[in-house]
Amino acid sequence: MTAQALNLPFARAEYDARLAKVHAEMGERGLDVLIVTDPSNMNWLTGYDGWSFYVHQCVVLIAGEAPIWFGRGQDAAGARRTVWMENDRIEGYPDHYVQSTERHPMDLLASRLVDQGYPSAHIGVEMDNYWFTAAAFAALQKGLPDARFNDATALVNWQRAVKSEAELGYMRKAGAIVSRMHRRIFDTARPGLRKSDLVADIYDEGLRFDEAAGHGGDYPAIVPLLPSGPDAGAPHLTWDDAPLKSGEGTFFEIAGCVRRYHCPLSRTVFLGKPTQTFVDAEKAVLEGMEAGLEAATAGNTCNDVASAFFDVLTRHGIEKDNRAGYPIGVSYPPDWGERTMSLRRGDMSELKPNMTFHFMTGLWMEDWGFEITETIRITDSAPECLADVPRKLVVID
Repeated sequence: MTAQALNLPFARAEYDARLAKVHAEMGERGLDVLIVTDPSNMNWLTGYDGWSFYVHQCVVLIAGEAPIWFGRGQDAAGARRTVWMENDRIEGYPDHYVQSTERHPMDLLASRLVDQGYPSAHIGVEMDNYWFTAAAFAALQKGLPDARFNDATALVNWQRAVKSEAELGYMRKAGAIVSRMHRRIFDTARPGLRKSDLVADIYDEGLRFDEAAGHGGDYPAIVPLLPSGPDAGAPHLTWDDAPLKSGEGTFFEIAGCVRRYHCPLSRTVFLGKPTQTFVDAEKAVLEGMEAGLEAATAGNTCNDVASAFFDVLTRHGIEKDNRAGYPIGVSYPPDWGERTMSLRRGDMSELKPNMTFHFMTGLWMEDWGFEITETIRITDSAPECLADVPRKLVVID
């Protein structure tokens, strides 16, 4: 099967450009080999797309060469159908390595690197991510005792920060889908509706083919988050089968997803007459968002956006002790963030055109929570909002 026969999300030239950027950074760091275990980075570099990240897998980069996909033997079939490389760059390990107490897949990878002439190479590994374990690192060290290992966490992530036009196209499609998802919530939510039934509606809307987007939806990296009342003071609760109640606010943090590219968006729904607390929160957050969006231009910094937003909250007597956003793009569970910059005070990372962020202005207080957010694209002037949902507290009588 040739790369031309595959349903790749991007042209080969785009993958070549991405690989060149990573190889250049490897050269700057003096790395001979880079072992990439973050499935988002694997996808970005090769196109690989499969639910196989619960077993050990990686993409191996060697300076000047095409990537090598390394993973479970049965998943090599998925690699042959999704990556742009030729089949000789796909290597599957035998199934007796899977969840074995006697051997580790990285034992085999280490021996392969020795066979290929890299027993004493300078090797980068993603030390701090969700998919690279202590046992994996120990196996590599044991199999490559003469190699020098360096922490290359987020090396690839940083190369993903500025999006191509093709990437932005998928994110705009995801924005159209998440906009439709929120409209479904507004049309459906009512006192007595069980949350589990509402989540079924959210998934239904998020996955069906969207005429406006011209695309069906993918599974998002994070499940719908929709705590109500006092539970909304905890930002990451999901759902149960309890009914929605009048007199309570519920925030909905959800995302549209197309070809693994995400557009997260949050809105808060209040059933009945909103309390003064919610009225005041809406005023403060919307004013702060306007200030933050005004600062979100190329050449400014993450600190500038965060400071503009937090200064407004302070004037309203509200303290928010967590960041106000993060970059997003291609991702897999359990997180849709890119894990590089943060919209927080002190982060002096420079904003560049076509960077994309989830401007997360959520408030999580002792007995209530409130979220109105935007996914934005950085430009030389005002940022582009990738979804189209009224920016307000949604009141349903």
